[in-house]
Amino acid sequence: MSNAIVIYTDGAASGNPGPGGYGAVLMSGPHRKELSEGYRNTTNNRMELLAAIVALEAIKVENASVTIFSDSKYVIDSVEKGWLRNWLKTDFKGKKNKDLWLRFHKVYTKHKISFVWVKGHANVRENEVCDQLAVAASKQKNLKVDSGYESGLYN
Repeated sequence: MSNAIVIYTDGAASGNPGPGGYGAVLMSGPHRKELSEGYRNTTNNRMELLAAIVALEAIKVENASVTIFSDSKYVIDSVEKGWLRNWLKTDFKGKKNKDLWLRFHKVYTKHKISFVWVKGHANVRENEVCDQLAVAASKQKNLKVDSGYESGLYN
């Protein structure tokens, strides 16, 4: 049985900061799961990162081979260019989104993850689905509070 998982992610924020949401699509063999959530005040970068976090947290096995397709250079470059590793060493001095990066790192270390950058709004089917999920989530009533952002502690 293969435990290869493909994930597409996207985040959105209207106003940036403003109402925002994330969308994620997970696929493995015949299985498919869509995830989304909206927040009343957040940023695009936080939603891009949260999409990856929530998708990875939804994986039920450990040590999975995961490929994440994202249009977020912020997320991909932070990991692949070693920025996150350096931020961990400096306790994120002067960096934003510490709360989410710590949460990401915790789940990131449980799997074998690779990233693929996709151009946003370029008719990549699953990326478009994620965008639609993120935007729709950001427009829902009773949006959640992004306490990490609204507290001002991690901005």
